[in-house]
Amino acid sequence: MPVVEATMGDTLVLNIQNSLDQPTTLHTHGMFQRGTTYYDGAAMTTECAIAPGTNFTYEINLEQSGTYWIHSHKNSQNFDGLRTPFVIKDPNDPYKSDGEYLLAIEDWWPVPFATTFAALTDVTGQSNPFANPPNMLINGAPTAPKLDFEPGKTYRIRLVSMMSLPLYEFAIDDHDLQIIEVDGEYTKPKTVKVVRLAPAQRVSVLVTAKSSKRNNYHYHITMFGNFLPPIPGVFPSVQNGTISYSPSGPFVATRTIPSEIFDETTMQALSGAELVPDRGLYFNATSGFLPSGVNYESFNLVTYRDPITPSIFTALDDKLGLNPISYGPQTNAHVLKYGEVIEMLFWSATQLSHPLHLHGHTFQVVERGFINDTSSALKRRVPKGGYPLKRDTVLVPNGEYVIVRFKADNPGVWLMHCHFDWHMALGLDMVFVEAPTEMRKRIKVPQSVINQCRRQGFPTSGNVVGNNAYNYDNAPNLPHLLLDSPLSAQVTLSTFKKLIRK
Repeated sequence: MPVVEATMGDTLVLNIQNSLDQPTTLHTHGMFQRGTTYYDGAAMTTECAIAPGTNFTYEINLEQSGTYWIHSHKNSQNFDGLRTPFVIKDPNDPYKSDGEYLLAIEDWWPVPFATTFAALTDVTGQSNPFANPPNMLINGAPTAPKLDFEPGKTYRIRLVSMMSLPLYEFAIDDHDLQIIEVDGEYTKPKTVKVVRLAPAQRVSVLVTAKSSKRNNYHYHITMFGNFLPPIPGVFPSVQNGTISYSPSGPFVATRTIPSEIFDETTMQALSGAELVPDRGLYFNATSGFLPSGVNYESFNLVTYRDPITPSIFTALDDKLGLNPISYGPQTNAHVLKYGEVIEMLFWSATQLSHPLHLHGHTFQVVERGFINDTSSALKRRVPKGGYPLKRDTVLVPNGEYVIVRFKADNPGVWLMHCHFDWHMALGLDMVFVEAPTEMRKRIKVPQSVINQCRRQGFPTSGNVVGNNAYNYDNAPNLPHLLLDSPLSAQVTLSTFKKLIRK
């Protein structure tokens, strides 16, 4: 898809013709969708997907500015490449620049997601999902574009991670990067040597050019992940681009490529005092096993499955909308009161990291730490009286926790999920039903949304299965995940019996 550009205050109109052989959606990642939750693109949460061979139009009021992206939210089509950057200009941008560049980084896998998913869910252990590893693409190309600099000028570089799995880092030899925007939210400037992004995150930096055209320089984009298996030339891999001051100038030799974690607690937003929570929620992003031995991801050992009735319609039912069970056991739905401040503790005790994304909101990142640090000696927290950094996607590294807060002031139905495509497909998703009573006052679902559901035979009222009473027969329902693989237990028992026979 082409890059989408707009200006704050515009109405974005996306006319979609689905020529695929499967349903699809488009999610404008990071948009609040205030009053238009039905255009959020989260299939079977805010709407039904767009049926093959049909058309659909999204109309989105752009109350925000900054750096975003648009991607499918159906059938892991984002993994297969259905994605593009999205930039919203601010006529009153507090940070001025003389020029601007966009660098959208993605991992391009040579096999479709269906092949990878089959390997992920193979209980025999004979399949390797990394058998066909990805290449790095920058603005859709396998090579890094040249960035022309003029002496003394200041450039804004918009960094977008459209990755499905790896992290990446960006650095320029002998140049400072001044962070001014994170996930569409302005920040107080912070000068760094390198910026690290997880999938779905965005960062804007200002770079001031040298005063002379004497030399040229390299910039570096490194694809990596300490949770990924080392594959030579892939994890890690580096693409080197050119910062060009002069066509004939020599290059300054690269001494070292810096690497550094991105710690939100060392940064501040331009405004917004720390929220005081009304209640707290705990989310353990962990994996477990079905009795069949298939390994799935989960929040609190509940692995997600789509409801049969899109959750928005259940939320708009005045009899059912307030009860979390109405949305089905596998949506892991949490009903929020209008205006309450929610504190969430994200926890990753496994060997996996998780970039967790909340639809419809940004949240304040107030604390980070290690889950085995019982003394809190390594805890990092926003200074008292500061303005916590806001973003919509936060990386929870393996063995760490993160505390975030947001205000439930946007009535709607909002997904929260891991933005590793593998983990999202394996069930690391859940639903917030935000202020359903207020939803009924403010939100009227367009007929075009209803028509897509009816065309595909999905209910547009009632509970998870379309019933108007507390009857949940045939609702998607899985047993709670087991912490240990039952197949491992069977192997152990088999081995024990063989030893006894000997």
